[in-house]
Amino acid sequence: MKTSEEILRGKIEEMLQGTGYELITLAIRPGDDVLVEVDKMEGTDVDFCAELNRKIVEYLESAGEPDYALEVGSVSIVDPFKTKMQYQKHLGHPVEVLAADGKKYRGQLVSVDEETFSVDCEEKVAVEGKKRKQTQVVTRTWRYDEVKYCKYDLKF
Repeated sequence: MKTSEEILRGKIEEMLQGTGYELITLAIRPGDDVLVEVDKMEGTDVDFCAELNRKIVEYLESAGEPDYALEVGSVSIVDPFKTKMQYQKHLGHPVEVLAADGKKYRGQLVSVDEETFSVDCEEKVAVEGKKRKQTQVVTRTWRYDEVKYCKYDLKF
């Protein structure tokens, strides 16, 4: 693909201005396979994705890109969060966090700010005067760069 990822990213972000949608993933894979994933606080509309697909095709064709495969869609519910908007979207929902030390935590996402996010996790903790550990809710807070991933904890 002659069009660089940076140029295409800028063009797609321009197309998304004022829509409430955010570009989550842009990947140009071998064979000029282009993946575009978008998300919005209220959820992603298939008609919007189809319209965005049409606009990207028009742009790529006008840029002289004859051979490519384009996939435009929403982010999978099981993919790790990549932007703060995705964290905000899932406030109050169950999440799974893999901390940098390799330990997994599960709980409810309770706060999100510019630097950190917090999850209420049920953990067994030693309580003074008790022989056995007791289950209590512990609020754990991480900086975004302190975790390998945070994602929606899909349970069946």
